[in-house]
This record gives sequence, structure tokens and C-alpha cells, in this order.
Amino acid sequence: MLRLYITSILLMIGSCNLNSCQSPEESAAQDVLNRVLGKEEASKFIFNYTENDTLDTYVVQVENNKVIVSANASTALTRGAYDYLKYATNSMISWSGENINIPAELPEIERTNTSPYKNRYYMNVCAFGYTTPYWNWERWEKEIDWMALRGMNFPLALVANEAIATRVWKKLGLTQDEINEFYTAPSLLPWQRMGNINGLGGELLTEEWRNGQIALQHKILNRMKELSMNPILPAFAGFVPKGISRLYSENELLPVSWGGFPEKYKAYLISPKTPLFEKIGKLFIEEWESEFGKGKYYLADSFNEMDLPKTDRPVTELLADYGSSIYESLKSGNTDAVWVVQGWMFTYQRNIWNKETANALFSKIPDDKLMILDYAYEYNGIAYKNGFNYEVFEGYNNKPWVYGFMLNSGGKTGHTGVHDYYATNPIELLRSPYNKSNSGFGFAPEGIENNEVTFELVSDMAWTTEAIDLDKWYNDYSKARYGACPTAMAEAWQLLRKTSYGTMTDHPRFGFQGDSGSWSIGTINKDARIFDAIEKFLSCSDELKDSELYKADALEFSATVLCHKAEDWFGYAYNAHQNLDFETRDMAGEWALQLLTDADRLLENHPTLNLQRWIDFARATSKDTKQQDKYEEDARRILTVWGPPKLKLGVNDYAARMWGGLIRDYYRERMAGKLESLRLNETYDNRAFEDAWVKKKGVSKIDPFEDPLETARQLVKQAIERPIPIIVKEDDIVVGDWSSRDNSMEWPIKRVHLPKIKEIKFIYTSGKSAVNIKEVTLIADGKPIYKSSHESLLNKANSIGIYSLEMPEGVRANNGASLKVTIDGNQGESQAKGKVILILEE
Repeated sequence: MLRLYITSILLMIGSCNLNSCQSPEESAAQDVLNRVLGKEEASKFIFNYTENDTLDTYVVQVENNKVIVSANASTALTRGAYDYLKYATNSMISWSGENINIPAELPEIERTNTSPYKNRYYMNVCAFGYTTPYWNWERWEKEIDWMALRGMNFPLALVANEAIATRVWKKLGLTQDEINEFYTAPSLLPWQRMGNINGLGGELLTEEWRNGQIALQHKILNRMKELSMNPILPAFAGFVPKGISRLYSENELLPVSWGGFPEKYKAYLISPKTPLFEKIGKLFIEEWESEFGKGKYYLADSFNEMDLPKTDRPVTELLADYGSSIYESLKSGNTDAVWVVQGWMFTYQRNIWNKETANALFSKIPDDKLMILDYAYEYNGIAYKNGFNYEVFEGYNNKPWVYGFMLNSGGKTGHTGVHDYYATNPIELLRSPYNKSNSGFGFAPEGIENNEVTFELVSDMAWTTEAIDLDKWYNDYSKARYGACPTAMAEAWQLLRKTSYGTMTDHPRFGFQGDSGSWSIGTINKDARIFDAIEKFLSCSDELKDSELYKADALEFSATVLCHKAEDWFGYAYNAHQNLDFETRDMAGEWALQLLTDADRLLENHPTLNLQRWIDFARATSKDTKQQDKYEEDARRILTVWGPPKLKLGVNDYAARMWGGLIRDYYRERMAGKLESLRLNETYDNRAFEDAWVKKKGVSKIDPFEDPLETARQLVKQAIERPIPIIVKEDDIVVGDWSSRDNSMEWPIKRVHLPKIKEIKFIYTSGKSAVNIKEVTLIADGKPIYKSSHESLLNKANSIGIYSLEMPEGVRANNGASLKVTIDGNQGESQAKGKVILILEE
């Protein structure tokens, strides 16, 4: 029966012009393939849309050398086509490029798939600062196609928020100066929208910029509408220009604060349950829908990452009024509006948000008029270990909510995230009794164009009711991305699964990227097995060298190795300086700088990890040269210092990109300045360098390697094989040697040294396996006088574990003293070794 049905479709298509026969849903799906594959390859796909209100489902068949994709939604049609491309033809479309491998004779396959989620959410409010603030339509078009191919249908669409709001403020009587004092530069608008900061570059939102944003949003929304996506639009959250008091002096403004910003940058919330609150909310919806047409889902966040306003009223009453005010203001402009709110605060601020306060905020909202974007479950389960939100908040009292992951903070490029967790945890939700109030699944990265393997994995989780078998998935991924999965490639992914993609680091940065350029090791996983994995990955270059996506990933992995090694040598240089070994300091420092230069030069060949590309987007926003300079400064600021000049904040160095151009012009030069300050015995003014760099224009020139893939292999081999010498001061007391071969070791300590011990130091000197120091005990006269169960992970040459202690007054060891340690380590061939050192009081 199915074969006859498909044959009838083919006959019908053959009897008419393709476009005239297609439904709007089929035409939209066909257009996606035309753009990403080209019309010739796209013509091998035939789409059949069948309307029904069940969960999105696609069916893929091959008949008469045509791929027939049948589905009940546009994004299910495109997802079905993409899955055929991936699993039948070993093809992939990604941020870094495409691997299209469609044979003349199409492989026959039958595949039926249903997403268990009505809504498949994508994007983060902060991505509109860390990723998209200066995107043009060409880049947005590619991103919407990326969403469609992965079947995402519930995206954020916040462009032009300020352009519409400016109309509202002017209708209310505010001046342009008062409006400028309210807003921020484009890259900081996400935090302005959430009430975190005000008044930092608002003059950059010129009429040219506002008109450009409106034109861009029209294109974005039209395309999303073509694909039957449900965009989440901006709304009024209660934050107002301070100048509103000039016009409505009777309305109380409640100050809010965030991130340690000074008073001049603070935002103000208008009091709830006032006529002005509803008036502004209604005006915004009316202006928005007058420009863009009617919407349904509207985002408004009033308390994200912030303490609650201080009033004399019970907090639950205040929250209930705010929730009601937001919803009623939406409803007054659109009776069908659904209030959408981020759920990050419920994960991040458990000191404020519990069942009582959360229920109060939503208590006056009808169940079908609310949607909670609860997107940080890796923080629940891995980083914070504070219990799943859907259990802690008991399904949000039956209010609809979307489950998901954040995946990335700030657009950082460091490799992190637990793939085994992503591949299994959503299944726990599907089997939970709280799933009845769940309304979707998705992911909300603060920045994209990084960790592409993770995004591909999580987008696949949106279309399965079973845990993903990662052994098979990595092989399929490699075949689709690179064209093949050699044995060494499969082994590389398994090692990465246990290391880089087996741990979650909340903010992965290299040492030289954080704290204004640190001498210490960063927060990116540095397990020695990562280097083995990358060497295995690079060993596939002879077989996969013709794959552009393999080249891109090989360059990224290689740069990662060089950056890891650079931070090692920076630390070694600093330690040598502390030992007054200035010759070694200079040698180590120069080698660290060279490693960064080489990493940067490799990335000049990468399609996306590039500073010039980012700056080009910013400058293209205006035709006026002076305005272009301002936009470039803003684009540089969000990548580096984040906030105002000279102001030290927790968000400094937040974005942490491993990008060509950014490494050589910013991170390398900052570390070069710090090394020079050591030579001159001066204090390095890092902020003077940073603020000056933000105001610079352009990117320095560098010649990319002629054969980057082969050069990458050589540089990685050289970096890994060049050992870092052990640093032991002349007055340090070497107690003995430890080895991962022994789980428990004990060494004698001279009685004369015992009262003077201030630190016990464990240094990793050789090996490839990681060692975890579990317990350290200092024994005198047969009794423990110091014991620590603090665990220290040592996993690379010259990594150090330090235990500081204060010896009991009058301690003696008439019958001897010893140091005992318990460790976990690999007892096989790749055993690790090291030294134990006592640091004595002078």
C-alpha cells in the first residue's frame, strides 16, 4: 500500500510543475534543501506534507531513486531529509561547513521517527550578545536552515526589541537622550533587557541601526513563519528609563543590581499593579504587532540572576503582583499571548527560588498562558548537583515548561560537557511522573560555533525516546562529518568521551585567558589522555585529508594542544622567576609565546574561529566609518573586558574564545606584557593594555601555514614531546618518589623538619595517566597529627598538589615521624610518577 502511495506521488509530481504542486510546508522544506545542497542535489528529495495534530513525525522512503519524506510539519520534513543525509549518505551540514556525499544511486532506506516533544527550543537570551548582535540576514538565514535541518521549531527571535521599544518611549514623552541613557551598545543588550545593566553605549542604537534591525527581523520572522516555527518574541518586563520619573513622578521605581556594577549602570523596575505598567506593556505589544504581525509567545524576564526588589510587603505578594502585571500587560495587547520566562534563576538562585516563591510568581497566570524555559539540567545534575528542577519544583504546579541544556556559557571554545549525560538524562524526564506538564525539549547556548559534536548529539536527543548508544553514534557522526571513521578515529572519540567530553567545566578557559592573564592552569580538562586522543585523531589525516570538516576539527584540536602546553610553560616561566632563574624564565616564556603564535596561525585556516570575521560583521552594520569604529569597539569589548573601562568585574574575560587573531593580538600580547614586567620587576597594568586593545582597529596580519594539516601534526608532536623540567627549590626537602603503581605509600621524615613544615607538595614528573591524591596523613610517634581528605588531581608534567598546614605547637617525634599518602591511579603500563616535597618555614 505504501509503495502504491509513493508511486502515485511520483506520478502526480511528474504531471505538474514542482513548485505549483507543493504545499507551503513542502515548498519551505524544499527551499531549505535548495540553499544547503544546491537545486540539483535537492531535486532528489520529494516532500509530502500531511496535516495532523499528533507529535511531529516523519517517514523516509526511497522509490525510483528519489527520497520521499512525509511528515506533518515543515521542520519534521527537513529533519527527515537531514537524517537521510546523515545516515544513508554520510553527509553533514554544520557551522564549520558541509560534507555532502550524495551518490548517483541513492541508498534505499526506510526510516520513521517521532519527536516526543511538541516544542523543540533553541537559543539563549545571552546569545544575542555573545554570538548574534551583528549578524546580517545571510548569517541568520544559514542559522534558521541549521535549526530546520535539526527539527527545531521553538526559537528565540529577539531582534528589533529596542527599535520597537524606542517608539513606545517616545510616545510616552521621553527624549532621545533619556532613551540613550537607558540602553546599552548592541552586544550588551541581553543584559539590558533583563535589567542587569543600563546606560553603557546606548548612543550606538542610532536610527540607522534601529531601521536595520527592523528590516532584519522582518526577514527572520517571515522565514520562521514559512517553516511553521513558533518564534519567541520580546515583551515588556518592567524595566524603564530613569527619565520616566519626569513624566510619571507618582510611580515608584525600584532599583535592582547585578554583577557588582556601580550605581550609574543600575536598572529600575516599575512597581507592579500600576496603570503605567499595563500601559507600557500594552503599547509595546501593539507597536510590535503593528510592525511584524500577531505573535503568540512573548519573553519577559524580570528577576534573572538578581536579588528581589526590597519592599515592606511579603515577598510572595510582591512576586504574585509582578507575575500578574507582566501577564496582564501582555494580555491587554494580545488576548492570546503566552508569557515565556527563563528558568535559569530557578537553578542558579535556590537561595531565593523555591516552590513557594516560584508558585507565587506564576499563581495568577492561567496554565495555558505560561511557558517556562527550564534549560540548565546539566547544572542540576553535574555542576551544582542540586536536584532536577522538575522534581524540586514538582513540575511547576502543572505550568508548562521546556526541559533542556545550556551547553555553553559566553561562547567559550573550550571542550567540555558530559556526552553520556546528554545521551541519557532526557530519558529520565520522559519516564518521570512530572513529564505530564513538560511541553518540550531544547538547548540554550549562550554562544555557538563551538563544540559542534555536542550540539549535534543534543539535537539528536530531541528526536528519540531511547538513550543514544554513543559507541555507534560517534562512528556515525565521524562518517557523516568526515566521510569515514578509521579505527584511530573511533579510539580518539572514546578517549575524548572519558575526558574532554566526560567532564563539565562551568567556565572552561585556558589560564592565559582568565583573570587578566594568569600564570596558573586554566579550567579546561587537561587529562593526559586528551593528548593521546588528539594524536590519534591527527593520525587519520592521510585518509581524511580531503575532508574540509576533518581539516577544521584537526586544526581546532591541534590549537587546543598548543594552548594547553603554552599555559604549562607560562607557569614554568613564573616559577623559574620565583626561583630567581631568569635565564630559564626567559626561555620558557618565549616558548610559551611561540606556542600561542603557532596555535593562532593554525586557526587562520579555520572557517569560523576567527576574529576578523567577527569584526567584519560589526563594521558592516553601518555605512558611516565613525559608527563602524564604535561597533568594532563594542564587538571587541564583549569578547574581552566586557564592561566599562578600568572596571574590574566578575564578567571580565568571560567569553574566552580560542580564535585566530584574538590569540596573537590579545592573549599573546597580554602575556608578553606580563613576562616583560617580570623582567623589569614592575607591576603589569593589564587593564591599560586591555582597554587600549578594545579601542584598536583591525587585526594584525599573519601568513597561514601552506600545509596546515601536516604542520599541525608536527607542531602537536613537538609540543607533547618537549618535557617541562621539574622545578625544585634548593631549600625544598624531597621526601621521596610516588608512583601510580602503589595505592598507599609512606616515607620517613626527619624529626628536625617536623615542627617547620608549612606545606606538603606533590609534583607530577612523568607519565600519561591521571592520579588522584585521596588522603594525606602526617604521623608522629605513631599518631596522626595532620590528616586531609582533600583530593588533588595530577594529570600532566609539573602539575602540583599542595597541602598547607599549621603544625601543632610543641609537636615532637621522639620515636620518629612519617608521611603517608593514599592515591588512585593507573597501575598499568602508562603509570605516573612524581616527587613529594616538604616546604619548611624559614
